[in-house]
Amino acid sequence: MKKYNKITLILLLVVMGMQGVKAQDVPFSQFYANPLYLNPAFAGSKVAPRISLAYRSQWPGLVSAFSTVSASYDQYIPDLHGGIGAILLADRQGDHGILRSAMAGAMYSFRFKVYDDIYINLALQASLVNYGLNWDENIMVFPDQIDPNSGVINRTSATAPDQKSKFVPDFASGIMVYGPAWYAGFAAHHLNQPSQGFYSEDRVPIKFSANAGGLINLAEERRRQSSLGLGTPVISPNFIYQYQGGFHYFNYGLYLDWMPFLVGVWYRNGIENPDAFIFMVGAQHDYFKIGYSYDVTVSELSNSTAGSHEITLGILLPVPEQKHKIKAIRCPSF
Repeated sequence: MKKYNKITLILLLVVMGMQGVKAQDVPFSQFYANPLYLNPAFAGSKVAPRISLAYRSQWPGLVSAFSTVSASYDQYIPDLHGGIGAILLADRQGDHGILRSAMAGAMYSFRFKVYDDIYINLALQASLVNYGLNWDENIMVFPDQIDPNSGVINRTSATAPDQKSKFVPDFASGIMVYGPAWYAGFAAHHLNQPSQGFYSEDRVPIKFSANAGGLINLAEERRRQSSLGLGTPVISPNFIYQYQGGFHYFNYGLYLDWMPFLVGVWYRNGIENPDAFIFMVGAQHDYFKIGYSYDVTVSELSNSTAGSHEITLGILLPVPEQKHKIKAIRCPSF
């Protein structure tokens, strides 16, 4: 019976996605390892060319995990007075990827100085999104097929939509304000609220994100290095708020960056319900970094989901020669 409960849960999620319930964006846990996904104004924020890769497996304890991969590239272009970036994302939901989506986006972030060491980045992003439905009656199980005592025995009355794949444009914007050891930003995704429905008009709700954080140096000498080869220990408190489709998400995090190692812990919750504790570890060496995080689900689904896993890889390429030195945003790597 427990197996059918899981099947029913998956189907309800899938059917709700097709019938018009407002879906939510993928909640990556290593926010700053996937910066362009959080806010397009991060484009060019490291000045050097940057490659960011991420893989997330959400709720593997269910019949089929929700899996997402993303890849992005960005760098600062002096002649454009800002950064450019590109991001790719693919998401699979349900058994055998019944629901899937893919996104390709490009962005530009204009950078200007407002006072001393305080800067602002303003960004626009344009994307093309594909929504797909893998309609296969051999793998799909609908609620009207399930008998409480005997399991799956009935035929479904559901019919396939006329269109099982669609392309839609999607737009976003963002702003970042930052100084030598602090940063804050705001982003709005799905500004045009593209339709993702297969049976009827189903608009993706606008997602609003706000982030803020800082860096606190724990050493008297900023460039101190211990006998063990460790760099300056830095603590970074962070806060991220997201709102989409009537749902509020509050994320509170704290990192300890002690080069080449980094550890962090986050807590995510809604207004009334807790969601998860997030634990992460990472390592950095020269131009490479790798991170792993695990979400410990604390909501009512905690006994069924088996948490979430996320792996990230970052590559920072050498900075091209520049006439004038450009300061990067100092923020966490994960």
